[in-house]
Amino acid sequence: MAPPRARSPRRRARRGSSERPVNARLVRGAGFLVALPLLVAAFTVARPAALPKPPLPPAFDTPTALRLARDLAQRYPDRSPGSAGALGAAEWFAAQMKLYGFATQEDRFTARVAGRGEVELRNVLAVVRGDSPQAIVILAHRDSTAVGPGANDNASGTAALIELARGYSTVGTGSTLRASPAHTLIFLSTDGGAFGALGAERFASASPYRGSVVAVVNLAAIAGGGRPRLELAGDEPRSPAIALVRTVATRVLEETGEEPHGPAALWQLADLGFPFAPGEQGPFVGDGIPAITLTTLPAHGGDAFTDTGERLKPKRFGELGRAAQSLLASLDAGVELAQGTSSYVYLGRRIVRGWAVELVLLGALLPFLVGAVDLFAFCRRRRIRLGPALRALRSRAAFWAWAGLLLWLGTAFGLFRDGPGRPVAPDTPAAASWPVAGLVVLALPLAAGWLLSRERLLPRRPLTLEERVAGYTVALVALAVVALLVVATNPFALVFLLPSLYAWLWLAQQHGRAPWLRAGLFAVGLTGPLLPLASLAVRYGLGLDAPAYLLNLVTTGYVPWLSLALILSWVATAGQVGALAAGRYAPYPEARELPPRGPFREVVRVSVLAARRRRDGAGRHAGTGG
Repeated sequence: MAPPRARSPRRRARRGSSERPVNARLVRGAGFLVALPLLVAAFTVARPAALPKPPLPPAFDTPTALRLARDLAQRYPDRSPGSAGALGAAEWFAAQMKLYGFATQEDRFTARVAGRGEVELRNVLAVVRGDSPQAIVILAHRDSTAVGPGANDNASGTAALIELARGYSTVGTGSTLRASPAHTLIFLSTDGGAFGALGAERFASASPYRGSVVAVVNLAAIAGGGRPRLELAGDEPRSPAIALVRTVATRVLEETGEEPHGPAALWQLADLGFPFAPGEQGPFVGDGIPAITLTTLPAHGGDAFTDTGERLKPKRFGELGRAAQSLLASLDAGVELAQGTSSYVYLGRRIVRGWAVELVLLGALLPFLVGAVDLFAFCRRRRIRLGPALRALRSRAAFWAWAGLLLWLGTAFGLFRDGPGRPVAPDTPAAASWPVAGLVVLALPLAAGWLLSRERLLPRRPLTLEERVAGYTVALVALAVVALLVVATNPFALVFLLPSLYAWLWLAQQHGRAPWLRAGLFAVGLTGPLLPLASLAVRYGLGLDAPAYLLNLVTTGYVPWLSLALILSWVATAGQVGALAAGRYAPYPEARELPPRGPFREVVRVSVLAARRRRDGAGRHAGTGG
């Protein structure tokens, strides 16, 4: 019996051939350039200090604050914008402040509220003049979502606001002299906080005091049972002054014995790359005003149905009330407030500067750019035609541009929910509503566009190795252009692009490999852009409703249309890479390869023939039955 024939090993393709067109050595060599930015970032890690602790202990009256919170929740359980309870709550707050001798100012304005249309809102504020015109703002939103009475969210913050103001009152103190702070203090009760921080946005953009504000502290749901938490994100890729953040964290630590937790480093990078801030600190940070939110709620909110006065936690309320009072005294005595905003990643007691993070991201981009340019040069040296691959990508980009245009037209004609350009709270019913009617109306023109573009992209013959290289080259160069445009708009957003850049650059080397390997590399490239969706789904508890929420952010104008254009450009390029990975790619056909009819005429022909077949079938059925 003859011995079995030994299986010959798979021949490895030669470097620099059309099977392995990417110069891996050159890319790896350029990767050493990332070491310098990483070293610089390591040396920029700082340990900022908090402002000094005030000499006098806080005198926060927890029983009084608890009584006020329960009274507001019981009197006006529905304080949603535009309701009778919202008006009553505004008058209630003004009356409580008047009891302590404060004259309040009222700012009435109209805003578009999700699901409610144009509604009149009211901000109510009391001002304590200080030695300096520079102002410190302590704010709490007064409204609720109408799902529950909102005892914790946010009657507790409103009650704490009143109790903090009482420390600067002459009523009931036996003295005719009011404590004179070093800074002007503004106690601000906002409306529309649960529907996109509308009152905070109004104050940050239109208040006559906004130019003198040096620090903002937002008290939101501070009487819950959860661990104290800080919210730092803004509407722009900025962060509040680190001295403010560390002072808040230190005062909370002194009162509660535990450090308040903030978002994880990955989520902070996501917030810098895709600025998203449902909290009321967001508009201030976006406008360059240092602001921070102190809360006991998780990022996805709490159970509004059970948010009653009986479930308030007096111990936690007292701890965070005293921490807020000490914080206010520290800020008032501090001389380091005029720091504005910057960008950084907060790691508890340490930070990494934002410019160092940007430098690392830019350094990480360079090896890919080197690889993409070298691949383009490879095609030029081999005289590989790039025109058909470029036209194929153009067809894909045209389809996604059509999708973006339809979305814009649907928004302009009111097919999608109209809103104020602010993100509604993720725990409200409005956050989970899908714009079904608008999507159904746009489905037909979108499908027609897909049929028209698909006709020119169907494989008609086997793909040559050079055409495959051309397809990858055009896609990777297009990704390089998208990456450079992202750098010009927001360098932090590179964190979403980098996985696709390197996974798909490596994918160009995998000719003839197992389909599962190619599919895996393509899937790795999708992880970066899916990070914002994961943040909405997991961190904010939206789950499968995260795409609807993100679509709402686009149609209401919170996400700029320029950002959507960059996203759609990436999606078009991903379509070409995906077709290559799946073996379904075809270059744009030459004139001799085109069918006798164009795509539009072919679609009409197929539709007419299908209708004729249905009619003939119905006629034969009727004849047989007769």
